[in-house]
Amino acid sequence: TGDGLIDYARGEESGLANQGWKDSEDSVFHADGRFPNGPIALVEVQGYAFAAFRAMADLAERRGDLESAHHWRARSEHLRESVESRFWMADKGFYGMAIDGDGELCSVLGSNPGHLLFVGLPSPERGEAVAERLLSTAFSTGWGLRTLAAGEARFNPMSYHNGSVWPHDTALCVQGMANYGARDGVVKMMSHMFETASHFEMRLPELFCGFPRGAGEPPVAYPVACLPQAWAAGAIFMMLQACLGLKINGRDRRVEIDDPRLPIGIDRLTVEDLRVGPHHITLHFETLDGKVVVRCEPVDGVKIVVR
Repeated sequence: TGDGLIDYARGEESGLANQGWKDSEDSVFHADGRFPNGPIALVEVQGYAFAAFRAMADLAERRGDLESAHHWRARSEHLRESVESRFWMADKGFYGMAIDGDGELCSVLGSNPGHLLFVGLPSPERGEAVAERLLSTAFSTGWGLRTLAAGEARFNPMSYHNGSVWPHDTALCVQGMANYGARDGVVKMMSHMFETASHFEMRLPELFCGFPRGAGEPPVAYPVACLPQAWAAGAIFMMLQACLGLKINGRDRRVEIDDPRLPIGIDRLTVEDLRVGPHHITLHFETLDGKVVVRCEPVDGVKIVVR
C-alpha cells in the first residue's frame, strides 16, 4: 500500500476473505465484533516482511553490494517504525491484530503479535510486555496458547482460529518469548506442549480446542483436525530449541547458547550430529547444582559461545 504496509484483498467474492495463516472468514475483526473493510494489513505479515528485508540487507552486504544493503536495511527500519507507531496499543500493552482498509486498527488481543517476537521487531520493553500477556491465563490454557484471548468479542475455544490452540503458532510465540528473555515461561510452555503430545499419543494435531486445563482432564480434540500434521510435529523441536537457547550460524561456523534451560523433568539431554556449516558437533546439556551446563568436544573451525 501507499503507507508501506503489506496488505491483502480478494479479487473475487468467491475468494478467501482472509489470506493470512488464520484464513477463516471470521478470524479478523474489530473489538466490537465487526468485520473490517479491506484491504487488510495483518500485524504478523509486517513482521515477516521486516525479517525478509533484514535478510536481504545481510545478503547484499555479504556480496559487497553496500548500496543495496543500505536500501533493504532502511526498508526494514521504516516498516519496524510503522508497526511500532500504528499497531501498538498503549492502554493494553499489546499490538493490534490488523489495520483495515479505512486505516482503523483492529484492537483485538490475538496470538498474532507473538510472531513479531519471533522475528525480533518490537523494542525490548514492548516485547517483554507482549510475552507477559501471552503467558497470562487469557491466552495460556495449560496445554498451549490460544489464537485469541479469552474475553474477546468472537472468542470461542471450539473455533478454528478464534480461541483454539495451534501447536505451530504456540511454538513461534515461544521462540519469540525466548528472544525477549522470558525463560521461565518458555520452559513452562515446553512442558505444556509435551504433555499435550503425550495425550495425543505423540501425534500432535493441526489444532485442538482452547478450553482451560482441568485437573485430571485431557486436552479437548478438535474433531476434524489433521492428525498428525507436519507443522504441528515440528513445533516441539522449535520449542526445545527455545528452551536450550540454541542459535546456529552456519556461515560463520558459530553456535550460540544463551541461558540454556532443560524441559521440566529432564536433567540430561544430548543433541547429536548437529550440522554447523560443513562440520558436525554433539552438544551435551546437564543440570548440575541447579544450573544447566553445556559440554561439547572441540571441533576445529566451530566456535561455541555459552552465555
